[in-house]
Amino acid sequence: MENFALIGVGGYIAPRHMKAIKDTENQLVAAVDKNDSVGIIDSYFPQAHFFTEFERFDRHIEKLRRENAGREVSYVSICSPNYLHDAHIRFALRVHAHAICEKPLVLNPWNIDALQEIEQESGKRVNTILQLRLHPSIIALKKEVEEKIQSEPGKMFEVDLSYLTSRGRWYQVSWKGDEQKSGGVATNIGVHFFDMLAYVFGPVVKNICHVRDAETTAGFLELKHARVRWFLSTKSEHLPAEVKEKGQTTYRSITVNGEEVEFSGGFTDLHTRSYEEILSGQGFGLADVRDCINVVHDVRHAEIHALTGDYHPFCRKVEK
Repeated sequence: MENFALIGVGGYIAPRHMKAIKDTENQLVAAVDKNDSVGIIDSYFPQAHFFTEFERFDRHIEKLRRENAGREVSYVSICSPNYLHDAHIRFALRVHAHAICEKPLVLNPWNIDALQEIEQESGKRVNTILQLRLHPSIIALKKEVEEKIQSEPGKMFEVDLSYLTSRGRWYQVSWKGDEQKSGGVATNIGVHFFDMLAYVFGPVVKNICHVRDAETTAGFLELKHARVRWFLSTKSEHLPAEVKEKGQTTYRSITVNGEEVEFSGGFTDLHTRSYEEILSGQGFGLADVRDCINVVHDVRHAEIHALTGDYHPFCRKVEK
């Protein structure tokens, strides 16, 4: 049984990490969050020590390590706001623990370079959650694409990615609405999709941005084996009419050569699967995230192109 600590236990994604820790028969011994509405801990690890001040949490983790009585923390799970991931990964390595960090691992490509140096010095590993790589539908798609490329090396696929997840007014007031802290819409809700696309279709050749504001980002990616039109939004007005009529607030669609890739289900246990891979030494590390971090960084700083050539049809919704 490994001992875990968790940073950001009051956040939306933290329960998935606690469930994964419990499902893999490990123990959460300490958690920290500046907010104290964290009763969800009782459903998983009621005996975990909880802190609202990072300094006291830091002291506790260091004390456990120095006691050397089998109570030291082996893994630090990081569910904090995006802009703090880099610092919290460094903390994990400093206390001689492996890091397990939510997406996006970092906001900028150069952060990866610095973390690689610290990782080598520490002898510990930085892991990230790229759960779409473990989704059965994506695994099947990757296999299908690889088989077609084997017989047709120059094959190019036509891909449309649409992800709309409605957010209320709170979103722009929170850290998620601050581009300096979240990286913007493309980073906050899209980075794992960009990772999945590069994982399946190969590295990025061209990256064009057509729309970028506080609620919506869209563009065109040319990958080694795919042309991708993509659209990401947190604005409910952009939902397709049929989705609104059903009272749904989220729309997720990926089509490859006009055929829908069904992956609406199968998300329930992907964090547990991720933890199983990490604990067996097969998790996704710093090198795995470079493509997707480059994409979202470049989108954040790209010149906005007019709606000509290949662009997602939903871009016209933004003009209205």
